[in-house]
Amino acid sequence: MRRTLGVNTWVWTSPLTDSTLETLAAKAAALGFGAIELPVETPGDWSPERARDVLAEHRLLPIVVGAMGPGRNLVAAPASEIVATQNYLGHCIDVAERIGSRIVAGPFYAATGRTWRMSDADRAAHHEELRAALAPVVNRAERSGIRLAVEPLNRYETSLINTVEQALSALGPLLGRGLGLALDSYHLNIEEKSIGDAIRRAGRHLAYVQVCGNDRGAVGDDHIDWAAFLDALDDVDYRGPLGLESFTGDNATIAVAASVWRPLAESQDALAADSFAYLTALQNEREHR
Repeated sequence: MRRTLGVNTWVWTSPLTDSTLETLAAKAAALGFGAIELPVETPGDWSPERARDVLAEHRLLPIVVGAMGPGRNLVAAPASEIVATQNYLGHCIDVAERIGSRIVAGPFYAATGRTWRMSDADRAAHHEELRAALAPVVNRAERSGIRLAVEPLNRYETSLINTVEQALSALGPLLGRGLGLALDSYHLNIEEKSIGDAIRRAGRHLAYVQVCGNDRGAVGDDHIDWAAFLDALDDVDYRGPLGLESFTGDNATIAVAASVWRPLAESQDALAADSFAYLTALQNEREHR
């Protein structure tokens, strides 16, 4: 199965703006990508209407991704913070409607980097709290024909949902047309016993897939078995895009948030181009086998 390849603007910059989007959309299209991930870090950073026109010009499929910065929490937080986070997610859904994205993906439960110890009882209580806080957002997404895709993160970025099994347990009753899972090869490589088995466990709930090398560098320049990765996606009939998510170390805030302490490739352009070339060649090979 041939899947559209996408790239996140975080590969090159943060935060996204109208002017940088014009440049990066043209770059992504020139590299061959058919989709682009647009982070909503702070509402108002970029215009959805302008983005819609720019992406249409370059024939790029839009994917909206959220950023759970400090203070964005749906669990173990003051009621005012939970409401503000629900409003932020509602804004992301509104942006997706305006630009034509069918997916809003991200770790929509707690601020990235927030960790704390939990007993089994604590975790179960937080999962219940999460479902209660997410339910109106999921309903809003479903009414708009948009699917939220909640992403498990590695243990250093969250202590709430690290694995597919935990995500299914936390979100179970809400999973459906308005809510699925976003799986990222980087986190899968750290947390899962078997990447392929984790993808298969997600099954029909898999809504979006992000990829990068195991070190956040280029796909293919790493130790992940990418053929087996695609086999697992075939097994669950995932037909959506593969979005390359990596980060530039040039921006201090994002470098610290993503722990980018050294260059991940010869250049950010090379990271994107090499990933595209590898995945394109692998998909071509699979089509002709």
